[in-house]
Amino acid sequence: MKFIKNKIVLFSLILVVAVILALGISQYLTLQKAHSTFENYYTFRGCAQLLKRTADYGICKTNSGRTIKIVKFQNKWYLENDLPGWIF
Repeated sequence: MKFIKNKIVLFSLILVVAVILALGISQYLTLQKAHSTFENYYTFRGCAQLLKRTADYGICKTNSGRTIKIVKFQNKWYLENDLPGWIF
């Protein structure tokens, strides 16, 4: 009986780890796709109206009415003040 309980606990632990790993990979792939093009990032951030667009940045209005600036940094798209590697 103890052997069966140990197998159930081990299986449950493996299942939980697998689900967490799958969710992490899914989140990573979603972010990679979002940052890859302006259009993907525009949609990812919930933009409803494009106000201005150049090759290096775009300004849009979100569904909530907030205006945000999306910029190109190292060939990926980010919010203006949310660039990777920046602390401030």
